[in-house]
Amino acid sequence: MGSPEVAELTKLLENIFRSVNIALVNELSILCDRMEIDIWEVIDAAATKPYGFMRFDPGPGMGGHCLPVDPFYLTWKAREYDLATEFIELAGKVNAQMPMHCVARIERALNDVRKPVNGTKILLLGMSYKAGVGDVRESPAITIAEYLQELRADLSYHDPYVADVPELGMSSVALGCAVEQAELVVILTAHPNVDYQAVVDTASLVLDFRGVLRGSLTAHGGERG
Repeated sequence: MGSPEVAELTKLLENIFRSVNIALVNELSILCDRMEIDIWEVIDAAATKPYGFMRFDPGPGMGGHCLPVDPFYLTWKAREYDLATEFIELAGKVNAQMPMHCVARIERALNDVRKPVNGTKILLLGMSYKAGVGDVRESPAITIAEYLQELRADLSYHDPYVADVPELGMSSVALGCAVEQAELVVILTAHPNVDYQAVVDTASLVLDFRGVLRGSLTAHGGERG
């Protein structure tokens, strides 16, 4: 690398490349939801192309200390050079709106079974921003939980990597009993070593924002986000 500036912009490019592509597939997932098309089936089909397609999966939003921040940092820096990086900034905005889209999907799923959010037992599976880690920085699950608390849901969560979330005043609960008691289970983080088939078989209603129910994991009450 020729300079620190090149090295830093290289890092930004890699992160923003992912941010833009995640925004694209997230926006398509919203469209597919309205068109009643399975976004996961679309992505799986596109991934069969032997060249030119790079797979990105939709989700409840971006988290961590890089991806949600870097696009907005670069757009801020670009203004010093009289350039509006509108494409990059738009991707950041699309990803930032995903938690609210998920809350709307939760409200709709409950409405379909004639239940309000207020007072309904909702179990969130996953609180960290990605699978297999306990990092909750900028996690969309935190934002979704905050919205649901404002709507007065009877909220709980299970995350084998996140014991407590002080800002929510919540601690992780045991999975088995929580699934049995929940009126809606929402999959927000696809952690490994979780028996999702058992969750689907036990839960009254499941809403999946990570695509873990696709393929063989289909059962009554299962709905993919």
